[in-house]
Amino acid sequence: MQSRTLDVPEAKHALRAGDQALMSLNLLVVDDSSVMRRMVIRSLAVSGLQVGGLFQAENGAEALTLMRSAWVDIVLSDIHMPEMTGIELVERMAADPLLSRIPVVIVSTERGDERLGHLRQLGIKGYLSKPFQPEHLGQLVCEVLGLETQ
Repeated sequence: MQSRTLDVPEAKHALRAGDQALMSLNLLVVDDSSVMRRMVIRSLAVSGLQVGGLFQAENGAEALTLMRSAWVDIVLSDIHMPEMTGIELVERMAADPLLSRIPVVIVSTERGDERLGHLRQLGIKGYLSKPFQPEHLGQLVCEVLGLETQ
């Protein structure tokens, strides 16, 4: 299992650990595999995170459309998807003043240093390698958002 939180000052989200009980998170899971989306959702459910809205998209284009109509606190995205890849999604988000503020965690089988380096330059806040342990996903989301781990 490979999991990394990037040490970037902007990685701290507006939510603070003390606000955790008062606010629930809106999460967006982006993956072309419905099985993987369900696995990510189940992993988040057992993590103890307070989830208010759980959104799903099959590719980056759907994710962008959804983020323009609903508030999302964090995006969990695969890289390899049809129509618009996770890389293209992160590039489009980075170029948008509002969307660039939303933290992105990549959940992927991709382990190429060059590709992950490019994504880091674009501002991703974390990476989790598939397959992963459910508790690692919840811990990584908490770390990226600056929340106490469950």
